[in-house]
Amino acid sequence: MRKALTAWTVLGTALAASLAVAPAGLAQASDKTSSKTDLSKVFGDVLHQRLPGDNQTLSKSDVSSGLKEALTVATNTVAKQVGAKNGYFGDAQIRIPLPGVLGDAQKRLKPFGMSGPLDDLQLRMNRAAETAAPTAQKLVVEAVKSMTIDDAVGVLRGGDTAATEFLRKKTEPSLRKAFRPYVDKELATSGALTALDGAVAKYGAGIAPKDTHSWLADHAVSGALDGLFYYVAREEQAIRHDPVKRSTDLLKRVFGG
Repeated sequence: MRKALTAWTVLGTALAASLAVAPAGLAQASDKTSSKTDLSKVFGDVLHQRLPGDNQTLSKSDVSSGLKEALTVATNTVAKQVGAKNGYFGDAQIRIPLPGVLGDAQKRLKPFGMSGPLDDLQLRMNRAAETAAPTAQKLVVEAVKSMTIDDAVGVLRGGDTAATEFLRKKTEPSLRKAFRPYVDKELATSGALTALDGAVAKYGAGIAPKDTHSWLADHAVSGALDGLFYYVAREEQAIRHDPVKRSTDLLKRVFGG
């Protein structure tokens, strides 16, 4: 008779850091059934098994709430980090570079100490991303709260950053709209667009797009989202793998540790 899976093993397999290996009987059974049936069995084990010494069962609600709490913690942590001054500009991992010919000119001029105007333009782009971070935080947290059990199933079957990938897909259109006004305002009021026009005339004539203002703003928004989700993914991986990151009782209960 197939050995029953404990809830700890199931959640370890699906959500936590050390991905446990399922018993041979389960592997054999999965060969004979569809992935949907097998996944239903996993949920069944989660619902009906208990942690060693625990007098409470883990329900679908527990699993869903634990996942949502993990993602909310990750999002809030990241938004605070990237939304601080130099959250983007001071971080080499996510600092937004100048696009195309402007970035190339900046690299060529920097060794000669002549890249000052382009460096300032890059700074303004990154400041705009930092300013928009709180709005991004609200939108991502709202997306987390709207996750369904079916969404959780998809994340359950994915890899270490499956939840981040799900959230980016779900929120990117609204995040782009939310970020854009901040980027446009920062670039306009800081004089960056005037600097952009001068830089394009000097270094990108005939190469840069005609609508350079939108070109730069679109690039800044894309870079801001890349940086945001880069660290959300890092936080998701940490919560799965590092017990110290499980900062609440629910996270500890669902993810172990």
